[in-house]
Amino acid sequence: MSIDVGVNMEFIRSQDKSLAAGVEVAARLGYKYVEPMVHNGRELLSEAGYFHSFSLDDDPLEMKDILDQNGVKPSGLSAHCPLMRPEISVPYLQKAIHLAAAIGAPVVNTDEGIRPSWVSADEAFPVMKYTLSTVMRIAERYGIFIGIEPHQSISRTTEGLLKIVGLVDSPLLRVNYDTGNVYLAGGDPYEGLKAVSHLLVHVHAKDITVEHADAERGKVTGTPVGCACGDGVIDWNQVIAILRGANFNGVLSVECGTEQQAVRSLAHLNGLLGAGAEGLGIRG
Repeated sequence: MSIDVGVNMEFIRSQDKSLAAGVEVAARLGYKYVEPMVHNGRELLSEAGYFHSFSLDDDPLEMKDILDQNGVKPSGLSAHCPLMRPEISVPYLQKAIHLAAAIGAPVVNTDEGIRPSWVSADEAFPVMKYTLSTVMRIAERYGIFIGIEPHQSISRTTEGLLKIVGLVDSPLLRVNYDTGNVYLAGGDPYEGLKAVSHLLVHVHAKDITVEHADAERGKVTGTPVGCACGDGVIDWNQVIAILRGANFNGVLSVECGTEQQAVRSLAHLNGLLGAGAEGLGIRG
């Protein structure tokens, strides 16, 4: 059992830098794992090198080269899309699976997305089941996990999250747990983590400041990034204890907003996990 510390590439967004520049920074800070974000088609800011997202129309081995040149590995791909719009989500997630397989990322992380106005609450689950059933056929062929993140109206509760993950009977349909999203949505992140621990494949290590929690808790279903781990309301000792109790073998992917927060997060989590290779869970 090993728990590694990685970083979601959102930390570099505030600097208006490319994926390649962000990965270089992450490696310099001491991260061994990164979680890149992908998008469909062409996107102006990414094309100009001002945004860290990677186009699914580009050569997957280009991303692999960026990772290899910096000595880091992918903990997963951030590929959020509206599961209730299969015309978008099915081809998008299929391409993300192909890219994940090419670069050695074990999981494609996503969430249910915002429910379209023309899809009723009763229709939401059958539509998502169709989407996930189609996607999981490809995921199973390539041996790639799909991690559902608590982030929107249904998955904001543990019951809703488990219902989505249970729509398709596949060992590769799992949970990418986000501590900060659950807390902001008004839930108990520790009880929720325990409830889904048998399905965990990836964890977003997102902390929330007291000020942020006071302003938005119970009013939103999540947030793009949090503060540095250890600076907010999340008890990381308790999170790690739950993960160790569940024999979790994977990555805590830090979701913060700045390079300085990424530095503090890595130091805080590594300090809790232990300073040696065994505590860090570094894999060869």
